[in-house]
Amino acid sequence: MNAKTEQNSKDLTGIQFNEKGEEKQPFMIRVATFVVDRRNLFFLVLGIAAIFSLIASKWVSVENSLAAYLPDSAETTIGLNRMEDEFITYGTAKVMVMNITYDDADRIATELKNRDDVYMLNFDNSPDHFNNFSALYDITFTYPEDDPKALEALEDVKTKLADYDLCVSTSMGDAAAEQLASEMQVISVIVAIIVVSVLLFTSQTWAEVPVLILTFGLGAILAAGTNFLMGTISFVSDSVTIVLQLALSVDYAIIFCNRYKEEHRTLGIREADIVALSKAIPEICSSSLTTIGGLLAMMFMQYGIGKDMAICLIKAIFFSLMSVFLFMPGLIMIFGKAMDKTKHRSFIPRIDFVGKMDYATRHIIPVVFLAVVAVALHFSNLCPYVYGYGELTTPIQNEQQIAEERIKESFGESNFVALVVPSGDYEKEKKMLAELDRRPEVDHSQGLANTEAMDGYMLTDKITAREFAELMDVDYEMAQLLYMAYAVDDENYAKLVNGLSSYSIPLIDIIMFLYDEVQEGYVTLEDDVYQELADAHDQMQMALDQLQGENYSRMLVYLTLPEGGEETFRFLDEMHEIAGKYYGEDVLVVGESSSQMDLKKTFNVDNTVVSVVSILAVLVVLLFTFMSAGMPVLLIAVIQGAIWTNFAFPALLKDNIFFMSYLIVSSIQMGANIDYAIVISSRFMELKEEMSKKQAIIETLNFAFPTIITSGSMMVLAGFFIGRLSSDGAICGIGQCLCRGTLISIFLVMFVLPQILIIGAKIIDKTSFKVSVPIKLDRGTGMMRVDGYVRGQVNGLVVGEMHAFVRGDVAAIVRMGNLEEVDENDPEARLAIEMKEEEETKKGGQA
Repeated sequence: MNAKTEQNSKDLTGIQFNEKGEEKQPFMIRVATFVVDRRNLFFLVLGIAAIFSLIASKWVSVENSLAAYLPDSAETTIGLNRMEDEFITYGTAKVMVMNITYDDADRIATELKNRDDVYMLNFDNSPDHFNNFSALYDITFTYPEDDPKALEALEDVKTKLADYDLCVSTSMGDAAAEQLASEMQVISVIVAIIVVSVLLFTSQTWAEVPVLILTFGLGAILAAGTNFLMGTISFVSDSVTIVLQLALSVDYAIIFCNRYKEEHRTLGIREADIVALSKAIPEICSSSLTTIGGLLAMMFMQYGIGKDMAICLIKAIFFSLMSVFLFMPGLIMIFGKAMDKTKHRSFIPRIDFVGKMDYATRHIIPVVFLAVVAVALHFSNLCPYVYGYGELTTPIQNEQQIAEERIKESFGESNFVALVVPSGDYEKEKKMLAELDRRPEVDHSQGLANTEAMDGYMLTDKITAREFAELMDVDYEMAQLLYMAYAVDDENYAKLVNGLSSYSIPLIDIIMFLYDEVQEGYVTLEDDVYQELADAHDQMQMALDQLQGENYSRMLVYLTLPEGGEETFRFLDEMHEIAGKYYGEDVLVVGESSSQMDLKKTFNVDNTVVSVVSILAVLVVLLFTFMSAGMPVLLIAVIQGAIWTNFAFPALLKDNIFFMSYLIVSSIQMGANIDYAIVISSRFMELKEEMSKKQAIIETLNFAFPTIITSGSMMVLAGFFIGRLSSDGAICGIGQCLCRGTLISIFLVMFVLPQILIIGAKIIDKTSFKVSVPIKLDRGTGMMRVDGYVRGQVNGLVVGEMHAFVRGDVAAIVRMGNLEEVDENDPEARLAIEMKEEEETKKGGQA
C-alpha cells in the first residue's frame, strides 16, 4: 500500500496518516501522549507547585466572624464599620469563680479593681453577680480588644485565680478558631483512614490505592496552598474544603483508574494509559460540570460565605482535575507493573436481588415516592432554621462553650445591642434612654447620659460653676474663671454678657476642659485635687472612647429577650421607631440580635436563589448530556426529593439547624449526589436497547454499585465525623446534613430511581431531541473511509480502530492492541454473534 492509498486512514490506535504518509493522531490522543511521555516534566512542575503550596498555605488569612460576610447594605455591616471608625472597643471578659463565699468573692473583686490593667469591674451582692456560691465579674480592661495586651491581662487574671474553679467567657483572641482547627485536623486524619479503607475494599489491585491517594493528596495541597490568592477566606471554607474536596472529586480519579484497567486488558501499560486518558478527559469533565453547576448557585448568595465557599470548592475541583489529568498518568506508568502483580478478587458483591426487587415494585414505589416527597416538602418548609449559635447544640463542646453554658446556668443569658445615633445632644440621649428603660424588653441601658460620674452626677448632667466648685473642692472664683475660659473657647460670648451664675456645662465637658488647661499650664491645682481630677479624666476618657465619637454616640441596651427569634426581631424594629423620634432615620442597631435579623433577611432571598440556580445549572448540563427533556426532569425530581426529605428530619426531630448548613448542603446534594443518578440512568438507557428492562436494570445496578458505594461511603463518613467531632454549630450542621442527605440520595437512586426509569423510559424516549437518522445500508467499492459503529460484512483491507468479534479470517497488523482467537463457546462472543443473527432474522421477517 502506497502513501496515497493510506491517506486519512486510521490504524487500531486511532492514528491518522497525512498525504505524506506521516501519522496524524486525533487531538485527544496527541494530548494524552504528550502528558504520558512528558510525565517527568509534569512531576517536576507539580512537585515545585506542591512545595510552594505547602509554604503558601501558612499565608492564608481566616475570617472567624459570620457577620463579616453580610452584604454591605446590611444594617449590621454599616454599624460595625461605623463603630470601628468612631469608637474604641476595650477588651472585656466574664470571669465566674465557683464554690466561693461572698466575702472571698468581694475580696477578689477588690484585688482585681486595683489592677492597673483593669478599667472597670462590675460586681455586687445581687443575683446578677453572686448566686449559688458563684461569683461573676464583668471585667473591662484598659486595652482595646484587638490589642494583645488585653489578652495578656486576661491570662494574668486567670493565673492569679488558678487556685479557684474558673469559667471565662470572652470574645478576645482566637481560642475558638484554634480549637476548630485542631478538631478539623483530627477529622482529616480519620477521613484519610476511611478513604484508604474504602479504596482497599473497592479496589481490584492493591497497588492502585497509593496511586489514588497520591492523586488526591496533590489536589488537596494545591487547593489549600492557593487560598492566599483570595486574600481572606471564611473559617467555614478553611475548615471543611479539604474534606469536601475529597468527597466531591474522588470519582474523577476512580473513573480514570477504571478506564485504564479496562484498556489494559488488551493494551500495554503505556498504550492503555494514553487511550484511557484520552477517553477519561471528556468523561470526567462532563461529570464535574454537574458538581460545579450546583456550587455555582452559592456564588449568587447575598451572604458572602456562599461565594467564598463556592470559589474555594470550585478551585479545589479544578486542582483535583489537574492532578488526575497531569499527575495520575505518570503514577500509573510507575505503578503499572505493581498493579498487574497485585490484582485480587473484587470484594464488592453482586446485587442482583436489588434489581429484581426494583423491577417487581416498579408500579408501587413511584406512587409511594410521590406521597413521601409531598410530606417531606411540607415538613422541610417547617425546618427550624436559626441564625446564631445560641440555639444550637453540638455533640462536643469547646472550652468557651462550656464556660458560656455554665455562666448561663448560674446567671442567665445576657444579650445587648449597641444603638448608634448622631452625637452632640445629651438631652435627647437622656430622654431616649429613659424611654427605652421603661420598656419591659429592656433590662437596663448604658450611655453617657445615664452613667454616674461622681457624687450622684451623671456624666452629661449640666452643673453651674458653684456646683462644680463644691464637687471638686476648688475656689468658686477659680471655678468662675474656668467657666469663663470655657465660654470663650466655645465662642459662647452671650454667657459672658448675661453672667456666669446661671451658666451650666455638662460635667464631662468641663472636667475634660479643666484637665487640658492644667496640662497646658494655664491652671494650677493642689496635688490632691489634681489627683482626683486625673482619675476622673481617665475614667471619662475611656467612657468617651467607647461611647462618643466625632460624629456619633453609642449606647448599650441590655435586653431581657433571647438573641434570636421573632419577638426579638420585632423589638429591634420598635427600637428604631423609638430612636427615630429623636434622631430621624440616622439610627443603627448593632449586635448579635441585629446580625441574626440581617442573616434571616438574606436567607429569605438566598434560599430561593440557591434552589433555582442550582436546579437550572444542573438541568442545562443534563439536557446536553442526555439530549432529552424528560430525563433531566426525572433525575432532578429524585435528588430534589432527597433534599426535601433531608431537611424534613430537623422539623420532625425538632432539632434546630443553622441556616447556612441548609444552603451549602442543598447545593452540594444537587450538584454532587446527582452524579449517582446519572451513572445509573445513562447505563440503563444503553442496556435497555440490548436486553429486557428487567435484565437491564439488574446489570445497571451491578455496574453502578461499586462507583456509588465508593464515593458515597466516603461522603457519608466524612459528613458523619464532621458532624460528630466539630464543636462549631455551622460546621457541625454541614456535616450532619451532608451525611444524612447523601444516605438518602444513595437510597433513592438505588431503590426508587430504577422504578422511575423503567416506568418513564417511554417518556424519556419521546422527549428526546437527538437527531434521528434513517437506517440504511451503506455500500461502496474501492478506497473508502468508515467512521462510526459498524455492523455488516467487509471484504478487503481494513485500517482503523476496531473492537469487534470476527467470524472468518483476519490478516492484519495490530498496533496498541492484540489479536487473539476466541472459543466459539465464549459467552461474550456468542452473545455478540447471536445478537447479529437475531437482527438479521428480524430484517428478513420484515422483508
